[in-house]
Amino acid sequence: RGALENVQVPPNSELVWLSDGLQDGPGEALAEALAALGRLTVLRDATEALPHLVLPPQNEASVMTVSVKRASPQGEGLATVSALGDDGALIGRGLITFEDGERVAETALELPIELRNRIARLTIEGEAQVGAALLLDERWRRRPVGIVTSAAQEQHQPLLNEVHFLDRALQPFTELRRGEATALLKRDLAVLIQPDSSQLTDQDKAAVTDWVERGGLLLRFAGPQLAEAGGDDLLPVMLRGGGRILGGVMTWDSPARLAPFERGSPFEDLQVPGDVLIRSQVLAEPSLELADKTWARLSDGTPLVTAEQRGEGWIVLVHTTANTLWSDLALSGLYVDLLRRIVAVSQGIQGEAQSEAALPPLQTLDGFGRLRAPPPTVLAADPAVFEEALIGPHNPPGYYGGLGQRRALNLIDANPALEPLTEVPTSATLASYAKSAESDLKPWLLLAATVLLLLDLVIALGYRGLLTRALGRGAAAVLVIALLPIAEPAAQDAETSDDAFAMDATLQTRLAFVRTGDPAVDQASEAGLTGLSRVLQRRTSVEAGDPMGVDLERDELAFFPLLYWPVTQGQPTLSQAARDKVNRYLSHGGTILFDQRQPGAGIQFLGQSSDQSQALQRLAEGLDIPPLTPVPPDHVITKSFYLMQDFPGRYSGGTLWIGATEGRVNDGVTSVLIGSNDWASAWAVNELGRPVYAVVPGGERQRELAYRVGVNLVMYALTGNYKADQVHVPFILERLGQ
Repeated sequence: RGALENVQVPPNSELVWLSDGLQDGPGEALAEALAALGRLTVLRDATEALPHLVLPPQNEASVMTVSVKRASPQGEGLATVSALGDDGALIGRGLITFEDGERVAETALELPIELRNRIARLTIEGEAQVGAALLLDERWRRRPVGIVTSAAQEQHQPLLNEVHFLDRALQPFTELRRGEATALLKRDLAVLIQPDSSQLTDQDKAAVTDWVERGGLLLRFAGPQLAEAGGDDLLPVMLRGGGRILGGVMTWDSPARLAPFERGSPFEDLQVPGDVLIRSQVLAEPSLELADKTWARLSDGTPLVTAEQRGEGWIVLVHTTANTLWSDLALSGLYVDLLRRIVAVSQGIQGEAQSEAALPPLQTLDGFGRLRAPPPTVLAADPAVFEEALIGPHNPPGYYGGLGQRRALNLIDANPALEPLTEVPTSATLASYAKSAESDLKPWLLLAATVLLLLDLVIALGYRGLLTRALGRGAAAVLVIALLPIAEPAAQDAETSDDAFAMDATLQTRLAFVRTGDPAVDQASEAGLTGLSRVLQRRTSVEAGDPMGVDLERDELAFFPLLYWPVTQGQPTLSQAARDKVNRYLSHGGTILFDQRQPGAGIQFLGQSSDQSQALQRLAEGLDIPPLTPVPPDHVITKSFYLMQDFPGRYSGGTLWIGATEGRVNDGVTSVLIGSNDWASAWAVNELGRPVYAVVPGGERQRELAYRVGVNLVMYALTGNYKADQVHVPFILERLGQ
């Protein structure tokens, strides 16, 4: 306020304060100082658009409860929370409903434990601000690992015993502890590892059993002692007595290799190295449930890793030793990956990660809630920064530490005030950001032009001396001409809806989307094509108008070069007349982009089952969809305007499937494209031109690529295989070189 005391402005000045809509201490004083200088207008977002804050979640078994706080309790409201992994992949999504008068509401994310432990960030969809992003660290998914051992055991051949190999494999990504079982269980623990050389007393077994049933994970390794003892109650399967020796002078068998990991196993996407040999193992007794308990097998089908859920926890057994006594597994990189996956299955624990050293910045959040590399002005954070939430320009919200052990600093840690801005001077005007209303000046301009034309005619006739004769003869004609601009709106109102639809669609190039009956999906589709149309106007020669929604049962499709069809489970099955209409559209050069709007759904459509793929198969029944293939690297769609090889939308990683064209039908342009990256949501903008939905994992860079995908699709639909001509090859190669 003091800085404004010496400011001189002309009398009766109009001042506008662009506010964020939130109340803070200096805000009221600033408003009073501005109001003293002239007529003040305070602009803010509407109440329902004020910022939200994501609160720290609560973990209970397999349910994560996420709470969101809003600025104003007035009215009902909705918010969607997305749970994202380290790579930005969508893990879960929950809808939060605010009742009138409610400031805080919550939703429950019911996820398997192994998925919940992969969550690295919670975000509110559609809000690009730092309070709408909450970073999670090991406080919510810490996995301390304990190894049952004794001092005498570690001193015996320390570089060859099982503890040494486990320590080297687990140390980079876990908090490792050693000791007797009872002592280890007195502290919070996620995983307890029992090598074969470690034995449990009856008291230890009772404590471990209770701990497992409450959610712990017990990982055991086989060996000579377990083979001789024949097993106990803390095993996932019944074991045969004695060990199985593969290879040697007294056996016909040779060392066995690992079989590829089966679908459904925690190791299913790991590659099996060909140099890992298993020389000995303990065998499981055959049973009906043995296959369901097996996570890994040898090439002869015998189990190598078995697991059983016991209460809320797990018991996992590796049927060979943790060192090199029975196998080469401990010498391979697969050993580390297997242990990492098994630890990831554990529930983890919630607690405070203590550190007495300053932690260097790893990634920081900018004002839009996007993770970025830390700028040079960010300093290492000492423990006081986390304890007292000393957030500032030198320690902004973000991750601090290292990749193996990092600490999250969030805006909510500082407990920021979240109150709507209401305390403004009575002389000030409080208004919301909104698109100004439009006035249709066309009728009035036409009327003014007609009046000027008539005045010019009267003056010309007067100079020629014909004014009197013309007034009598042309009075009726002049009256009709004068009334034309006024009668035009009435004539338009008298047209049928079908004629109006045809006129709107043909007078200007427009993109179209299929109305699904779901208001939220239809709104997202319209906003998405609106954003894409604006990009086309700015970057290309395509003068695209506002998009139009079409009803496949009623509206004509031939007016549109590209039809965006979002797939929802609630869409009704097409009638035969609608199928015939769509088939005519496809056969006469139209292009349809089917979007399943879920990560990975496009791959599932080709052979597997999912809700979205089943909905697509039902909607596409009876349509002339050609055989599909992934977009080839040299396809025209990869170079119709921008040079591209990937086709991200709101999500990335999904495959874009394209119809295999034959000959020169429709200039070789495919009629069908199928994907799952939710392109409309990435293109979507609101009335002010701001993005509506968050884009993961690539943020605004991925949104830009999504716009380029849309431009390529439209140019491909409009120009056909024009860019396939060899005459364009030198120019494309030149662009690649640049």
